[in-house]
Amino acid sequence: MERSLKQLLSDWQTVVAGTNWPQPPLYNGPDVDLTHLTEKTSEVAPGACFVARMRTTSDGHPYIDQAITQGASMILAQKSAAEVGIVLPPGVVYLLVEDTAVALAWLSAAWEGFPSRQLLMIGITGTDGKTTTANILFDMLTHAGLQVGLLSTVKAVVGQKAEPLALHVTTPEAPVVQRYLRRMVDAGLTHCILESTSHGLAQQRVGAVDFDLAVITNITHEHLDYHGGYAGYVAAKTRLFAALQLGEWQTPTENVYKQVVAKTAVLNRDDDSYAALSAVVGADHSSYALHNDADVTAAELHFSAAATQFVLKLPPQDIVDIKARLVGIFNVYNMLAAAATAQLLGLTSPAIQAGLAAVSSISGRMERIDRGQDFLVIVDFAHTPNALQKAIEAARGMVAENGRIITLFGSAGKRDVEKRRLMAEISAREADLTVLTAEDPRTESLDDILAVMRAGCRSQGGVAGETFWSVADRGRAIHFACSLARANDVVLVCGKGHEQSMCFGTTEFPWDDRHATRIALDVILAGQSMLDLGLPTFLFSFTV
Repeated sequence: MERSLKQLLSDWQTVVAGTNWPQPPLYNGPDVDLTHLTEKTSEVAPGACFVARMRTTSDGHPYIDQAITQGASMILAQKSAAEVGIVLPPGVVYLLVEDTAVALAWLSAAWEGFPSRQLLMIGITGTDGKTTTANILFDMLTHAGLQVGLLSTVKAVVGQKAEPLALHVTTPEAPVVQRYLRRMVDAGLTHCILESTSHGLAQQRVGAVDFDLAVITNITHEHLDYHGGYAGYVAAKTRLFAALQLGEWQTPTENVYKQVVAKTAVLNRDDDSYAALSAVVGADHSSYALHNDADVTAAELHFSAAATQFVLKLPPQDIVDIKARLVGIFNVYNMLAAAATAQLLGLTSPAIQAGLAAVSSISGRMERIDRGQDFLVIVDFAHTPNALQKAIEAARGMVAENGRIITLFGSAGKRDVEKRRLMAEISAREADLTVLTAEDPRTESLDDILAVMRAGCRSQGGVAGETFWSVADRGRAIHFACSLARANDVVLVCGKGHEQSMCFGTTEFPWDDRHATRIALDVILAGQSMLDLGLPTFLFSFTV
């Protein structure tokens, strides 16, 4: 299906007229029919628009010549042809824009007919808990009979069909986001929950989405390497909330749900982000909290290994007893965020109560692995200092008398290096035993990563070979951690959760923590050694 460049630009101009949304570039050149938009030379074919993206670690402009050779009909660029050293052949359009990421987002939205305008859009962001909150809300709205789509870092759900996303995906790129939204509209869905990561926000992957509700879980230590520090990280998250203030799109919506919901932020009043985000959105927000005054709160919390119970307080004065299968105080925050959002969407208190009760366990989030062992084993995605601490706190509420908490985790290569030390320190302080291992070392030295983590354990009084160990192979490490466990202990396998691969060098090796944990428990119960699960570290020596 082809699209005319001038028609795409005209449609973009029509939608944003009279608003503070990004305006299309002025263009008076020849029109061109395009077959698709892409920033990958491997996807360039005759009729393509090649987008020369500028990223923190890459630049697409040196590949413009290759794209033209492969038949690109149009180049979208931030640098002029003269600056790049390109002599354009006849018939190739060169559109110079201030930011190719912004332009790609809006051209992608125009290409699909601005589908977010026909969906009640709920954006959820935060360091920890956004995937869980998105899934809780999805289950609640679906239980209430609404037609809801979901696009998260774990999966996309369109109608009754769930589809896995690419390995290590955050928020998909703008053309993919817009295609999913178009599919949701075509499937007759009325609502969409879109998990919006800091990378997705900073790189404009959701830059041309008409959000109605914006939800924050928290902002803690993560991705500070990419964003240049905490302030840059907060600024990226803030984009989701600032978008609520940019003006009404000049395209009518036929979605009756979207027509009646006012643009509103849902903020965590217990989180340090509250002051900055409330300043952005002003009075147009709802709040939730456990320790501060808020619109939605919880009291009388009771935790067990199987469930969480609390009294939910909703405005104006509703009080609802909640019993949910999600465990830990961090999941209470996730449920409060989802409940506050659901109420803004028109769900009644009984519907919220029923929806939370119906929420099932979430893949790779505090997921129990039971193979008949006499101790509890949980796989969780916790890969940040805050998430690890919250997972350990939740485990404390599950551990039986005289039981211990054994944590296993690593820290990714080519990512925020400071959290390696922080996570090791937290585990050494808060857990009883710690096993350090590989977690996507990429092109960094795994030995060096583990050395930093071992130093973090020692700084908190940890003793190598007594309270902490490092085992390079993650399969062997899981087997070792489980072999340390006694009756009534809790083993936390943290960091990978739902993910389906692990990266060594530039190669993605198939990997699933849940599968590896099941195998480890099976061979332990059978009195056997751990199996080789295919990682290049299997023959590495055991270190402390």
